[in-house]
Amino acid sequence: MKIEEAIAWIHSRLPFGSRPGLDRVESLLEVVGHPERKVKTIHIAGTNGKGSTVTYLRCLLEEAGLTVGTFTSPYIESFNERISINGQGIPDQDLIGLVNKYQPLVEQLDRFEAVSGITEFETLTAMAFDYFLNKEVDVAIIEVGLGGLLDSTNVAVPMLTGITTIGLDHTDILGETIEEIAAQKAGIIKQGIPVVTGNIEKRALEVIKKQAKLRNAPLFAYDDAYHVEYKHPAESWGEQFTFSNDHGKMTRLTTSMIGQHQVENAGIAIELYQIYCLKEKIPFREKEIIKGLKRAHWPGRMEKLSNEPLVVLDGAHNAHAVKRLVQNLKKEFKEYHINVLFSALRTKNVESMIEQLKKVPNIHIYLTTFEHPKAIELSNVSDLVDDKVSIVSLWQFGLAEILEKMTDEDALVVTGSLYFISDVRNLLLQLGGNDEL
Repeated sequence: MKIEEAIAWIHSRLPFGSRPGLDRVESLLEVVGHPERKVKTIHIAGTNGKGSTVTYLRCLLEEAGLTVGTFTSPYIESFNERISINGQGIPDQDLIGLVNKYQPLVEQLDRFEAVSGITEFETLTAMAFDYFLNKEVDVAIIEVGLGGLLDSTNVAVPMLTGITTIGLDHTDILGETIEEIAAQKAGIIKQGIPVVTGNIEKRALEVIKKQAKLRNAPLFAYDDAYHVEYKHPAESWGEQFTFSNDHGKMTRLTTSMIGQHQVENAGIAIELYQIYCLKEKIPFREKEIIKGLKRAHWPGRMEKLSNEPLVVLDGAHNAHAVKRLVQNLKKEFKEYHINVLFSALRTKNVESMIEQLKKVPNIHIYLTTFEHPKAIELSNVSDLVDDKVSIVSLWQFGLAEILEKMTDEDALVVTGSLYFISDVRNLLLQLGGNDEL
């Protein structure tokens, strides 16, 4: 079997869609001896900020000398990165080996109506636990796919859980109110297992607090158990901040990614890291935290791809994330005229996302589409066109046109769907790499 065939088989489970519930994945894990029960895990949920938090936490744990597995989605550079150890995607041969093992098992379970139709994500979840157990990782950080309570990753038996943010996204599945969505995210809280929360609005936090109390789970909340104080942008790229909790204060911390929300993501990661170290009797040192944060890199999250011209990619794929992007653009890009190349999935509130982007004074938005079964159709968003919004039928031509006319006073921000970001990123890297385009 070639790697293309292995990935094609995994993708062949995609038509079964997102089907909340744990019966199918638990049946599959039972067949392979429940690896999820034998791997130490940290489980991370949240509307936004999960990927960055996972990356910061991974780098902190690596600085402590640990072997760290990560299970994340979607991918930006290659499919294999979804299942990684110490930042290295699963090798092709290992992924092929897992497909050879799981293909007959999944097809066998398809014969039983109650557990038939195991999805792509459920298959990958089982494979990830299997791989991490086989490679004897010290700890695996597992990112929730959708929600929490009924997400297939909720089979994890975690040492710690984290909930980054709560916003209105996937309302068709998770619920239409902040409280309903918070209840889904809080579904990852386990009996007696500590939970760390990020900058979450009061209504949602109350739901989480109630669940934590019900489960006797110690709660470490943002601005209560730990504090982050944003200082100013770093000299090159990133943000400077202070972090404090009962263990002391660190005043010289710098993120590797820009945006005030990255300071908050780093804060959750530090709190999780210190709790993990205390549980595992591992010393934590400020110099290792400083190094870990600086080393953390997450493609497609306020990622600078080029200096001249300035090109930044940010997967602000829902209204909650776009709000944060707008704050960043207003604060950090005041001196630029900003060209935004934007596309999204039609399941998102595109109108709200565009209206928020238009609040940036020095902006022009190029609205486009891309190759994806759920990508927006331009005919459905043509009414959004005005003096700040244009339609671009082919994003590749739109990208070339924007780059051609850019001066030192211009910046290009590519944003929207992470799938779209991935496509644009690959083309830009082919054109000129992480250098001048």
